[in-house]
Amino acid sequence: MFKLRARPESGAQTTFGASISSGTRIQSGALTASGAHIADIAALALLAALSVVALLTFRHYGLGWDDYTHAEYGELLLAYYTSGFEDTRALSFVNLYYYGGGFDMLSAIAARILPLDLFAARRLMGAVVGLIGLAITWRLGRRLGGPNAGLAALVLLALCPLYYGHMFMNAKDVPFAVAKIGLLYALVRALEEYPKPSWKTVALVGLTLGLTIGTRVMGGIAVLSVGLAGIVLLTLEARRTSLKAAARQFAAFTGILSLGLVLAYGVMGLVWPWAIAEPLNPIRAVMYFTKFWEVPWRELYEGSAVLVPEMPRGYVPTLFAVTMPESFLVLALLGIGLALRTLFRADVAPTRRTIEILVLGAALVPILVTVATKPAMYNGIRHFVFVTPPLAVLGGLAVAWLIERLAPRPRLRAATLGVLGLAASVTAVDMVRLHPYQYAHYNHVIGGLQTADREFMLDYWGLAFKQAGEELRAEIDRKGLKPPKGRRWKVATCGPHNAARIALGPDFIVTYDTRGADFALMLGEYYCQQLPLKPMVEVSREGVVFASVYDVRNADPLASVFSTPPIQPVPPGQQQAAGTAAMPRPAVTAP
Repeated sequence: MFKLRARPESGAQTTFGASISSGTRIQSGALTASGAHIADIAALALLAALSVVALLTFRHYGLGWDDYTHAEYGELLLAYYTSGFEDTRALSFVNLYYYGGGFDMLSAIAARILPLDLFAARRLMGAVVGLIGLAITWRLGRRLGGPNAGLAALVLLALCPLYYGHMFMNAKDVPFAVAKIGLLYALVRALEEYPKPSWKTVALVGLTLGLTIGTRVMGGIAVLSVGLAGIVLLTLEARRTSLKAAARQFAAFTGILSLGLVLAYGVMGLVWPWAIAEPLNPIRAVMYFTKFWEVPWRELYEGSAVLVPEMPRGYVPTLFAVTMPESFLVLALLGIGLALRTLFRADVAPTRRTIEILVLGAALVPILVTVATKPAMYNGIRHFVFVTPPLAVLGGLAVAWLIERLAPRPRLRAATLGVLGLAASVTAVDMVRLHPYQYAHYNHVIGGLQTADREFMLDYWGLAFKQAGEELRAEIDRKGLKPPKGRRWKVATCGPHNAARIALGPDFIVTYDTRGADFALMLGEYYCQQLPLKPMVEVSREGVVFASVYDVRNADPLASVFSTPPIQPVPPGQQQAAGTAAMPRPAVTAP
């Protein structure tokens, strides 16, 4: 998939649809062969550098709310296969059987092969999967807009804190994002070969479709953007020839692609065995996810503690606006505008116009559906990590378009690229400062972390417990402290308990019970108590506290690890949850 090639591909178009002669490889008009070579070398060098950084830092990332449960699921899936399908515990394990467990199984296998414990192996495998997604995004950008577009798409995604921060520790959303961008790449290949896709392309569509549905059944939402692209293609071809001829050609194309469904079903069953245990199980999973099944809890949104089923329609667009780097937003919006413009250009081939709409749909349709249907929303926008690769591709195409359009004005082009480079540098510095909590990034438009801490959730998955636990153990050793005779240290904890247990180790009891506690471990979120004591350990970034540990052995007894903060007034018309109780996240894993 990632081999650089220079063979001609008939019917190709330049960036955003400028017509070129048949048989010419997609390239920017102003791009020389030397420039293409440099861009490709730079992309490969960046991927290599990211691989080295990931290898050096993957151990820095902590566990999230669902990590421990997902690790158990991976072990159970592995037991299912190694027992010859006799150990079926994975097919009824909490609610995780509604998800595929390919990543969890891969991590369980890696932990057996590599000299790593299970959670370190999960961090490393997350990095590997995330890097694959970066590579596919580069290749898709390059395929559509040439080497400059590919390099720009790669840089945008690598400097997307939402994607980069989650790829080390998110067992659901990043593998799903990688499968989805892989499927998008395969579908673009198929449209380039329209109306007779090759068997390799059909197999690639089947493989990536199986991985997409097998990772998260809601990946079926891709049918909306694919259906939209199909309508565009059929309409444009009917105008070019006739409706009968266009329909015949489209039916043949669809029939050839459908041959990949057999492979897709097999791959889906491999990574999600519950899905094929009974024919209707995938439908049952869809129905399960169409309603909110948990006891509702509250999360901070625009300064108010709001019940997650009552988040306003603007939740996702607002969080994209305040969390994504400014350069990413500007270039993605420009790419969206250019893709829409291409749709109405009669001088652009129908397949190219369809490809533009397909990429646009992959980026925007899920967001638009969420705004329209208003489901329960929580954990920031982690559920939308999968739209960042297609948005990065659109941004990369916008960069290539700028380079081409500004070619006659080299000084302006150099200044434009300089501004973009400076913006990228600012984001890179922000991500280094936040490490390893890049996923908690908020941009400068909102005022950074200081402002965001009062308005939104930051470390909602409790990654800071790893650093807090390590530093607490170090402080205890440095001071020579010993637990009370006959028992272990007792830590009253507000936040993910499994993450705290792994971070602290066997010498500690992690509990909500504050009676007789030796230490209090508090996540820096609104629902946790901030004690009037000097912290023994404090984890902070940019002046914002992510987690604190207090020595409470001689302090006044704590009533609870949870707080009940005042809720700021909400403007008229904005939805607000009733009451003021701060609720911790339920123990059951969320989608």
